[in-house]
Amino acid sequence: MRKDIFRKCLAMGAAAVMTTAMLSTAVFADDEIVVGGIFNVTGDQSTLDDPSQKGFDLAIEEINEAGGVNGKQLKAVYYDGQTDTAVCANNAKKLIDSDGAVVLTGFSDSDFVYAAGAVAQEAGVPFLSTGATTPDIPAVVGDCAFLTAFGDDVCAEACADYAFEELGATTAYVLTDNSMSYTTNLSDYFMAHFEELGGEIVLQDFFASGDYDYSAQIARYQDLGEECGILFMATGPDDASTVIEQFRSKGVKAPMISGDGWDTDLWGVAGDLANQDVYCGTHFSADDEGENVQGFIAAYTEKYGKAPENGFAALGYDAAHIIAAAIEACGDDVTPENIRAAIEGTTDFEGVTGTISFTADEHVPDKTVVICQAEDGMLKFRKNI
Repeated sequence: MRKDIFRKCLAMGAAAVMTTAMLSTAVFADDEIVVGGIFNVTGDQSTLDDPSQKGFDLAIEEINEAGGVNGKQLKAVYYDGQTDTAVCANNAKKLIDSDGAVVLTGFSDSDFVYAAGAVAQEAGVPFLSTGATTPDIPAVVGDCAFLTAFGDDVCAEACADYAFEELGATTAYVLTDNSMSYTTNLSDYFMAHFEELGGEIVLQDFFASGDYDYSAQIARYQDLGEECGILFMATGPDDASTVIEQFRSKGVKAPMISGDGWDTDLWGVAGDLANQDVYCGTHFSADDEGENVQGFIAAYTEKYGKAPENGFAALGYDAAHIIAAAIEACGDDVTPENIRAAIEGTTDFEGVTGTISFTADEHVPDKTVVICQAEDGMLKFRKNI
Protein backbone atom coordinates (compact mmCIF):
# COMPACT_ATOMS: atom_id res chain seq x y z
CA MET A 1 0.00 0.00 0.00
CA ARG A 2 2.71 2.46 0.97
CA LYS A 3 4.61 2.00 -2.28
CA ASP A 4 1.48 2.57 -4.32
CA ILE A 5 0.66 5.71 -2.35
CA PHE A 6 4.17 7.07 -2.86
CA ARG A 7 4.27 6.30 -6.57
CA LYS A 8 1.00 8.19 -7.07
CA CYS A 9 2.18 11.16 -5.00
CA LEU A 10 5.60 11.28 -6.63
CA ALA A 11 4.16 10.97 -10.11
CA MET A 12 1.81 13.88 -9.47
CA GLY A 13 4.57 15.91 -7.85
CA ALA A 14 7.17 15.25 -10.51
CA ALA A 15 4.72 16.23 -13.22
CA ALA A 16 3.99 19.43 -11.32
CA VAL A 17 7.58 20.52 -10.70
CA MET A 18 9.62 22.63 -13.15
CA THR A 19 13.37 23.04 -12.82
CA THR A 20 15.95 25.62 -13.77
CA ALA A 21 19.40 24.49 -14.94
CA MET A 22 22.22 25.25 -12.53
CA LEU A 23 25.95 24.79 -12.85
CA SER A 24 27.19 22.74 -9.88
CA THR A 25 26.67 19.06 -9.14
CA ALA A 26 26.71 17.55 -5.65
CA VAL A 27 28.34 14.19 -4.96
CA PHE A 28 26.66 11.92 -2.42
CA ALA A 29 28.35 9.08 -0.57
CA ASP A 30 26.81 5.64 -0.96
CA ASP A 31 24.14 6.91 -3.33
CA GLU A 32 22.35 8.83 -0.58
CA ILE A 33 20.84 12.29 -0.60
CA VAL A 34 20.79 13.94 2.82
CA VAL A 35 17.59 15.72 3.85
CA GLY A 36 17.76 17.61 7.15
CA GLY A 37 14.90 17.92 9.61
CA ILE A 38 14.68 20.05 12.74
CA PHE A 39 11.58 19.46 14.84
CA ASN A 40 10.81 20.66 18.35
CA VAL A 41 9.98 17.21 19.72
CA THR A 42 10.53 18.51 23.26
CA GLY A 43 9.18 21.72 24.76
CA ASP A 44 5.98 23.67 24.12
CA GLN A 45 5.92 22.88 20.40
CA SER A 46 6.16 19.10 20.79
CA THR A 47 2.43 18.41 20.33
CA LEU A 48 2.73 19.84 16.81
CA ASP A 49 6.30 19.03 15.79
CA ASP A 50 6.42 15.44 17.00
CA PRO A 51 3.53 14.41 14.70
CA SER A 52 5.13 16.46 11.89
CA GLN A 53 8.39 14.56 12.19
CA LYS A 54 6.52 11.26 12.28
CA GLY A 55 4.58 12.17 9.13
CA PHE A 56 7.76 13.29 7.39
CA ASP A 57 9.61 10.12 8.38
CA LEU A 58 6.72 7.93 7.22
CA ALA A 59 6.92 9.51 3.78
CA ILE A 60 10.72 9.09 3.63
CA GLU A 61 10.29 5.42 4.50
CA GLU A 62 7.70 4.98 1.73
CA ILE A 63 9.91 6.75 -0.78
CA ASN A 64 12.93 4.61 0.01
CA GLU A 65 10.91 1.40 0.02
CA ALA A 66 9.67 2.31 -3.46
CA GLY A 67 13.24 2.61 -4.74
CA GLY A 68 14.19 6.09 -3.61
CA VAL A 69 14.57 9.05 -5.95
CA ASN A 70 16.43 8.65 -9.24
CA GLY A 71 18.07 5.51 -7.88
CA LYS A 72 19.26 7.15 -4.66
CA GLN A 73 17.98 6.71 -1.13
CA LEU A 74 16.91 9.71 0.91
CA LYS A 75 18.80 9.88 4.19
CA ALA A 76 16.82 11.90 6.71
CA VAL A 77 18.92 13.35 9.52
CA TYR A 78 16.91 14.80 12.41
CA TYR A 79 17.73 17.10 15.31
CA ASP A 80 15.52 18.22 18.20
CA GLY A 81 15.19 22.00 18.25
CA GLN A 82 14.08 21.81 21.90
CA THR A 83 11.70 24.75 21.30
CA ASP A 84 14.76 27.01 21.52
CA THR A 85 15.61 29.37 18.66
CA ALA A 86 19.35 29.28 19.33
CA VAL A 87 19.38 25.49 19.32
CA CYS A 88 17.39 25.49 16.08
CA ALA A 89 19.85 27.85 14.38
CA ASN A 90 22.83 25.77 15.53
CA ASN A 91 21.17 22.58 14.29
CA ALA A 92 20.57 24.14 10.89
CA LYS A 93 24.25 24.98 10.60
CA LYS A 94 25.22 21.48 11.71
CA LEU A 95 22.92 19.85 9.15
CA ILE A 96 24.39 21.93 6.32
CA ASP A 97 28.05 22.05 7.30
CA SER A 98 28.55 18.64 8.93
CA ASP A 99 25.80 16.37 7.63
CA GLY A 100 25.72 17.64 4.04
CA ALA A 101 21.98 18.30 3.88
CA VAL A 102 20.87 19.82 0.57
CA VAL A 103 17.42 20.82 1.84
CA LEU A 104 15.98 21.47 5.30
CA THR A 105 12.51 21.10 6.78
CA GLY A 106 10.65 21.35 10.07
CA PHE A 107 8.81 23.56 12.58
CA SER A 108 5.23 24.57 13.23
CA ASP A 109 5.94 28.11 14.45
CA SER A 110 7.51 31.06 12.66
CA ASP A 111 9.96 32.06 15.40
CA PHE A 112 11.94 28.87 14.83
CA VAL A 113 11.76 29.14 11.05
CA TYR A 114 13.18 32.66 11.26
CA ALA A 115 16.12 31.37 13.32
CA ALA A 116 16.99 28.28 11.31
CA GLY A 117 15.85 29.75 7.99
CA ALA A 118 18.33 32.60 8.25
CA VAL A 119 21.16 30.06 8.46
CA ALA A 120 19.78 28.12 5.49
CA GLN A 121 19.29 31.31 3.47
CA GLU A 122 22.88 32.40 4.01
CA ALA A 123 24.06 28.98 2.82
CA GLY A 124 21.69 28.98 -0.18
CA VAL A 125 19.88 25.87 1.09
CA PRO A 126 16.08 25.68 0.67
CA PHE A 127 13.97 25.45 3.84
CA LEU A 128 10.44 24.05 3.49
CA SER A 129 8.59 24.58 6.76
CA THR A 130 6.16 21.79 7.57
CA GLY A 131 3.67 23.68 9.72
CA ALA A 132 4.59 27.33 10.25
CA THR A 133 1.85 29.65 9.02
CA THR A 134 3.15 33.23 9.26
CA PRO A 135 2.70 34.49 5.69
CA ASP A 136 5.66 36.89 5.75
CA ILE A 137 8.26 34.16 6.41
CA PRO A 138 9.55 34.10 2.80
CA ALA A 139 9.75 37.90 2.71
CA VAL A 140 11.66 38.00 6.00
CA VAL A 141 13.92 34.96 5.50
CA GLY A 142 14.46 35.14 1.75
CA ASP A 143 13.89 33.21 -1.46
CA CYS A 144 15.04 29.90 0.05
CA ALA A 145 12.04 29.78 2.42
CA PHE A 146 8.76 28.02 1.62
CA LEU A 147 5.68 26.98 3.60
CA THR A 148 3.75 23.73 3.25
CA ALA A 149 0.85 25.19 5.22
CA PHE A 150 -1.51 28.03 4.39
CA GLY A 151 -0.83 31.44 5.96
CA ASP A 152 -2.36 32.73 9.19
CA ASP A 153 -4.27 35.31 7.17
CA VAL A 154 -6.06 32.58 5.21
CA CYS A 155 -6.82 30.56 8.36
CA ALA A 156 -8.06 33.49 10.44
CA GLU A 157 -10.22 34.82 7.63
CA ALA A 158 -11.79 31.38 7.17
CA CYS A 159 -12.58 31.28 10.90
CA ALA A 160 -14.16 34.73 10.67
CA ASP A 161 -16.21 33.64 7.64
CA TYR A 162 -17.46 30.53 9.46
CA ALA A 163 -18.32 32.46 12.62
CA PHE A 164 -20.18 35.20 10.75
CA GLU A 165 -21.85 33.20 7.99
CA GLU A 166 -22.42 29.75 9.52
CA LEU A 167 -22.73 30.49 13.25
CA GLY A 168 -24.48 33.82 12.76
CA ALA A 169 -22.09 35.74 15.01
CA THR A 170 -22.14 39.53 14.68
CA THR A 171 -20.12 40.31 17.82
CA ALA A 172 -16.79 38.84 18.87
CA TYR A 173 -14.56 38.65 21.92
CA VAL A 174 -10.88 38.01 21.14
CA LEU A 175 -8.39 36.47 23.60
CA THR A 176 -4.78 36.76 22.45
CA ASP A 177 -1.56 35.20 23.68
CA ASN A 178 0.72 38.21 23.21
CA SER A 179 3.92 36.21 23.74
CA MET A 180 3.93 34.63 20.24
CA SER A 181 3.88 36.17 16.79
CA TYR A 182 1.62 33.32 15.62
CA THR A 183 -1.18 34.24 18.01
CA THR A 184 -0.89 38.01 17.69
CA ASN A 185 -0.95 37.75 13.90
CA LEU A 186 -3.89 35.36 13.99
CA SER A 187 -5.90 37.80 16.13
CA ASP A 188 -5.11 40.76 13.91
CA TYR A 189 -6.19 38.93 10.76
CA PHE A 190 -9.38 37.62 12.39
CA MET A 191 -10.44 41.02 13.73
CA ALA A 192 -9.77 42.84 10.47
CA HIS A 193 -11.80 40.37 8.40
CA PHE A 194 -14.62 39.99 10.94
CA GLU A 195 -15.10 43.75 10.83
CA GLU A 196 -14.96 43.72 7.03
CA LEU A 197 -17.85 41.25 7.11
CA GLY A 198 -19.87 43.67 9.26
CA GLY A 199 -19.11 42.20 12.68
CA GLU A 200 -18.07 44.09 15.81
CA ILE A 201 -15.08 43.34 18.04
CA VAL A 202 -16.53 44.02 21.49
CA LEU A 203 -13.35 43.35 23.49
CA GLN A 204 -9.82 42.08 22.94
CA ASP A 205 -7.99 40.77 25.98
CA PHE A 206 -4.49 39.37 26.45
CA PHE A 207 -2.39 36.84 28.35
CA ALA A 208 1.04 35.26 28.07
CA SER A 209 1.54 31.58 27.39
CA GLY A 210 1.97 29.66 30.62
CA ASP A 211 -0.15 31.99 32.80
CA TYR A 212 -2.74 29.22 33.34
CA ASP A 213 -5.10 31.51 35.27
CA TYR A 214 -7.69 33.30 33.16
CA SER A 215 -9.99 34.45 35.94
CA ALA A 216 -9.26 38.14 35.29
CA GLN A 217 -9.94 37.77 31.57
CA ILE A 218 -13.13 35.84 32.25
CA ALA A 219 -14.31 38.50 34.68
CA ARG A 220 -13.71 41.26 32.12
CA TYR A 221 -15.63 39.28 29.51
CA GLN A 222 -18.57 38.67 31.84
CA ASP A 223 -18.60 42.36 32.79
CA LEU A 224 -19.78 43.00 29.22
CA GLY A 225 -23.19 41.88 30.49
CA GLU A 226 -24.09 39.51 27.67
CA GLU A 227 -22.52 36.76 25.62
CA CYS A 228 -20.80 37.60 22.34
CA GLY A 229 -21.69 35.75 19.18
CA ILE A 230 -18.21 34.19 18.97
CA LEU A 231 -15.09 33.90 21.13
CA PHE A 232 -11.92 33.88 19.03
CA MET A 233 -9.21 32.28 21.17
CA ALA A 234 -5.76 32.91 19.74
CA THR A 235 -3.67 30.55 21.87
CA GLY A 236 -1.00 27.94 21.31
CA PRO A 237 -1.72 24.23 21.71
CA ASP A 238 -0.52 23.94 25.31
CA ASP A 239 -3.00 26.56 26.56
CA ALA A 240 -6.03 25.46 24.55
CA SER A 241 -7.60 22.92 26.90
CA THR A 242 -7.01 25.11 29.96
CA VAL A 243 -8.64 28.10 28.27
CA ILE A 244 -11.67 26.00 27.35
CA GLU A 245 -11.98 24.48 30.83
CA GLN A 246 -11.78 27.78 32.70
CA PHE A 247 -14.14 29.75 30.45
CA ARG A 248 -16.72 26.98 30.26
CA SER A 249 -16.56 26.12 33.98
CA LYS A 250 -17.32 29.78 34.77
CA GLY A 251 -20.51 29.57 32.73
CA VAL A 252 -19.34 31.12 29.43
CA LYS A 253 -21.45 29.44 26.75
CA ALA A 254 -20.69 31.34 23.52
CA PRO A 255 -19.12 29.33 20.67
CA MET A 256 -15.30 29.30 20.61
CA ILE A 257 -13.15 29.13 17.52
CA SER A 258 -9.41 29.23 16.93
CA GLY A 259 -6.79 28.52 14.29
CA ASP A 260 -4.69 25.44 13.65
CA GLY A 261 -2.99 25.71 17.05
CA TRP A 262 -6.17 24.11 18.39
CA ASP A 263 -5.73 21.04 16.20
CA THR A 264 -4.49 19.26 19.30
CA ASP A 265 -5.78 17.53 22.46
CA LEU A 266 -8.52 19.93 23.48
CA TRP A 267 -9.91 17.46 26.03
CA GLY A 268 -6.87 17.17 28.35
CA VAL A 269 -8.08 19.18 31.35
CA ALA A 270 -11.34 20.33 29.78
CA GLY A 271 -12.84 16.89 29.35
CA ASP A 272 -16.40 17.02 28.04
CA LEU A 273 -16.37 20.82 28.22
CA ALA A 274 -14.32 20.77 25.01
CA ASN A 275 -17.29 19.18 23.22
CA GLN A 276 -19.44 22.25 23.83
CA ASP A 277 -19.49 24.47 20.74
CA VAL A 278 -15.73 24.51 20.11
CA TYR A 279 -14.28 24.85 16.58
CA CYS A 280 -10.94 25.24 14.84
CA GLY A 281 -9.62 25.98 11.38
CA THR A 282 -7.01 23.44 10.37
CA HIS A 283 -5.25 21.60 7.56
CA PHE A 284 -7.06 18.32 6.99
CA SER A 285 -9.83 16.16 8.37
CA ALA A 286 -9.75 12.43 8.98
CA ASP A 287 -13.36 12.46 7.72
CA ASP A 288 -12.10 13.28 4.21
CA GLU A 289 -12.78 10.18 2.11
CA GLY A 290 -10.15 11.02 -0.51
CA GLU A 291 -7.88 8.10 -1.41
CA ASN A 292 -4.70 9.96 -0.54
CA VAL A 293 -6.04 11.09 2.85
CA GLN A 294 -7.30 7.65 3.86
CA GLY A 295 -4.13 6.02 2.53
CA PHE A 296 -2.02 8.35 4.66
CA ILE A 297 -4.11 7.67 7.76
CA ALA A 298 -3.84 3.90 7.24
CA ALA A 299 -0.08 4.01 6.69
CA TYR A 300 0.49 6.30 9.70
CA THR A 301 -1.64 4.06 11.92
CA GLU A 302 0.24 0.98 10.74
CA LYS A 303 3.65 2.53 11.45
CA TYR A 304 2.94 4.22 14.77
CA GLY A 305 0.09 2.16 16.20
CA LYS A 306 -2.31 5.11 16.33
CA ALA A 307 -4.07 7.48 13.97
CA PRO A 308 -2.47 10.84 13.13
CA GLU A 309 -2.68 13.10 16.17
CA ASN A 310 -3.49 16.20 14.15
CA GLY A 311 -3.08 17.94 10.80
CA PHE A 312 0.60 18.62 11.45
CA ALA A 313 1.36 14.95 10.85
CA ALA A 314 -0.18 15.31 7.39
CA LEU A 315 1.80 18.50 6.74
CA GLY A 316 5.04 16.68 7.52
CA TYR A 317 4.02 13.92 5.15
CA ASP A 318 3.24 16.38 2.35
CA ALA A 319 6.50 18.26 2.88
CA ALA A 320 8.53 15.09 2.36
CA HIS A 321 6.75 14.31 -0.90
CA ILE A 322 7.22 17.86 -2.19
CA ILE A 323 10.94 17.61 -1.44
CA ALA A 324 11.18 14.17 -3.08
CA ALA A 325 9.42 15.41 -6.22
CA ALA A 326 11.75 18.42 -6.38
CA ILE A 327 14.82 16.20 -6.00
CA GLU A 328 13.54 13.86 -8.71
CA ALA A 329 13.05 16.83 -11.02
CA CYS A 330 16.74 17.72 -10.57
CA GLY A 331 17.79 14.51 -12.29
CA ASP A 332 21.51 13.93 -11.91
CA ASP A 333 22.21 17.52 -10.90
CA VAL A 334 20.95 17.52 -7.31
CA THR A 335 22.09 20.76 -5.66
CA PRO A 336 20.48 23.11 -3.15
CA GLU A 337 20.09 25.66 -5.96
CA ASN A 338 18.28 23.21 -8.20
CA ILE A 339 16.07 21.92 -5.39
CA ARG A 340 15.10 25.48 -4.49
CA ALA A 341 14.17 26.21 -8.10
CA ALA A 342 12.22 22.97 -8.37
CA ILE A 343 10.21 23.62 -5.20
CA GLU A 344 9.46 27.13 -6.47
CA GLY A 345 8.16 25.60 -9.70
CA THR A 346 5.76 23.22 -7.95
CA THR A 347 2.28 23.55 -9.42
CA ASP A 348 -0.94 21.78 -8.36
CA PHE A 349 0.73 19.21 -6.12
CA GLU A 350 -2.16 17.15 -4.70
CA GLY A 351 -1.19 16.62 -1.08
CA VAL A 352 -3.05 15.18 1.87
CA THR A 353 -3.56 18.74 3.15
CA GLY A 354 -4.74 20.17 -0.16
CA THR A 355 -3.40 21.43 -3.46
CA ILE A 356 -0.01 23.12 -3.22
CA SER A 357 1.51 25.53 -5.74
CA PHE A 358 4.37 28.00 -5.58
CA THR A 359 5.64 30.73 -7.89
CA ALA A 360 8.66 33.00 -7.89
CA ASP A 361 6.50 35.66 -6.24
CA GLU A 362 4.58 33.44 -3.81
CA HIS A 363 6.18 30.84 -1.53
CA VAL A 364 3.04 30.41 0.62
CA PRO A 365 0.37 28.11 -0.86
CA ASP A 366 -3.19 29.38 -1.11
CA LYS A 367 -5.05 26.36 0.27
CA THR A 368 -8.45 25.42 1.60
CA VAL A 369 -9.00 25.70 5.37
CA VAL A 370 -10.86 22.81 7.01
CA ILE A 371 -13.27 23.89 9.75
CA CYS A 372 -13.74 21.18 12.39
CA GLN A 373 -15.84 20.95 15.53
CA ALA A 374 -14.80 19.22 18.76
CA GLU A 375 -17.27 16.42 19.29
CA ASP A 376 -17.07 13.18 21.28
CA GLY A 377 -13.34 13.58 21.83
CA MET A 378 -12.59 14.10 18.13
CA LEU A 379 -12.38 16.95 15.63
CA LYS A 380 -15.24 16.39 13.19
CA PHE A 381 -15.36 17.96 9.71
CA ARG A 382 -17.82 20.80 9.25
CA LYS A 383 -16.83 22.77 6.14
CA ASN A 384 -14.05 23.58 3.68
CA ILE A 385 -13.47 27.32 3.23
